[in-house]
Amino acid sequence: MARWQTLEPAALLTGRLLLATLFLHEGGSKVVGYAGAVAYAQAYGVPESAIPLAILTELGGGLALALGWHTRAAALLLAGFCLVTAAIFHSAFGDRQQLIHFEKNLALAG
Repeated sequence: MARWQTLEPAALLTGRLLLATLFLHEGGSKVVGYAGAVAYAQAYGVPESAIPLAILTELGGGLALALGWHTRAAALLLAGFCLVTAAIFHSAFGDRQQLIHFEKNLALAG
């Protein structure tokens, strides 16, 4: 067995945990700062009713990744979430920060 094959499980776990951390943190931030998340979303035309779905997607998908449960489905869901988020919230390409966030979301979707 090649050395990289013995490291593969640990590398996969590490990658899943790193990705999961981002989504769990962001979902938790929306729970703690719910009013701020609603105000931010509404400024972009997103209704308050979408915030619980965003929280569920981030926390549920992040937890699934962390636990290794239905990881492909969770990854596909989170990739779609990142693409939608990029399109809605980060498409002001004249603003360097928004462009960076857009690119980050595309990278995460990948």
